[in-house]
Amino acid sequence: MKLKHIAMAAALLAATQVQAQDTVVKIGHSGPLSGAQAFSGKDNESGARLAVEELNSKPITVAGKKLRFELQSEDDQGDPKAGVAAAQKLIDQGVKFVVGPYNSGVAIPASRAYNDAGVLIATVATNPKLTQQGYKGIYRVNASDTQLGGKMALYAANEMKLKNVAVIDDRTAFGQGLAEEFKKQAKAAGMTVAGHEFTTDKSFDFTSILTKLKTKKVEAIFFGGYAPQAAPMARQMKQLGITAKLLGGDTICTVEMGKLGGDAVGENVLCSQGGTLLDKAATGPAFKTKFKARFKQDADVYAATYYDATMMYAQAMQKANSLDPAKVGAVISAGEYKGVAGSYSFDAHGDMKQSPVTIFNFKGGQPSAITGY
Repeated sequence: MKLKHIAMAAALLAATQVQAQDTVVKIGHSGPLSGAQAFSGKDNESGARLAVEELNSKPITVAGKKLRFELQSEDDQGDPKAGVAAAQKLIDQGVKFVVGPYNSGVAIPASRAYNDAGVLIATVATNPKLTQQGYKGIYRVNASDTQLGGKMALYAANEMKLKNVAVIDDRTAFGQGLAEEFKKQAKAAGMTVAGHEFTTDKSFDFTSILTKLKTKKVEAIFFGGYAPQAAPMARQMKQLGITAKLLGGDTICTVEMGKLGGDAVGENVLCSQGGTLLDKAATGPAFKTKFKARFKQDADVYAATYYDATMMYAQAMQKANSLDPAKVGAVISAGEYKGVAGSYSFDAHGDMKQSPVTIFNFKGGQPSAITGY
C-alpha cells in the first residue's frame, strides 16, 4: 500500500514538474459581462475560451517550451471608464495579448493604455477612429463602420429602392460613428435623410422620437446602437403604426434582437454584419457544433471571430518563435490567418484588407441572411 502511495506521489510530482516547465501565456478578454449587453460579452468570451481549451488540449511549442494558455477575462461593463480600469488590470496581470474590447466607446480610450504597455489587441470595435490613432498593436478583426453603415445604405438605395429615410443614434462612439457612415452614404446614393435624432444606450422609451419621425413619412429608420434598445424601438414602431423598416449594423444582427423584440422583429428589420456566414464557411458548421456542445447554446454574432483572434495569436507566436508582442505583431501585420469566420490580413492601420458584409433580416426570431454586399 505504501509503495502505491509513493508511486502516486512520484507521478504527481513528475506531472507538476512538467507543468512547471510549461510557459504560461495569458490571453486577456475585455467585454460587457454584466448589464444589457452581457449576452454579447459572454458569447465573445466563450469563443475565446473554446480556442484556449483547444490550444491546451494539443499544446504548441515556442522557443522550445510548451505553451499553456490561460484566459483572463474582465468585465468592462461596456463603459469607457470601466474599460480603462479593466485594461489596467489586465496589464498589471502581465497580459500581452487581448481579444476585445467589444464596444468602440471602450476600445478607443483603453487602446492608449494597451499601446503604452506594449499589448496587442484584436477587437471587433467598429469606429474608424480606433485605427486612426497610429497605434501599431491594434487589429480590427471585422468590418468597420465605414463598411457596415455604408453598405447598409447602398443596399437600402439600390436594392430596396428607398428614397426617404431617417437616422437615430445612441451617442456612443459606436452608434454615432455607424449612423454617420450610413447618413453619408445614403446622401451620396441619392436618398433624403429627413431627420437625425439622438437617444442613449440606457434608454428604452423612444415614443417621442418615433412620433416625430412618423410625421416625416420615412420609409426606413437606421439605428446606430445595440439590440437592447433596437428591440423595444421595433416594438414601439409597431404600436405607433409605423410601417418603416428598421435598419442597423452588426449589433442588432443577433438572436437577442429576436428574443427581446418578439413579433415586432421580422422581415421589417434589416442589419449588416461583417465576416463570412458560418453556414457557408468551410469549418463554420463544425465550429457551431463544437460551440453548442461545450456551452449548451448557439454561437451568436462574434463567438467565431473571438475564437479566430485567439488562434491567430497562437499561430503568430509559432511563426515568430517568440512571445514578444512586437515580434508576434510583426507576423500578424505581414501575413494572413485563415480562420473559421474568414481570412484575416491587415493594412498599415490594422484594418482588415477585405471584410465581406452580409445583409440580414429576421425569420422566426433568428437573423436570416439575404445576400452578401
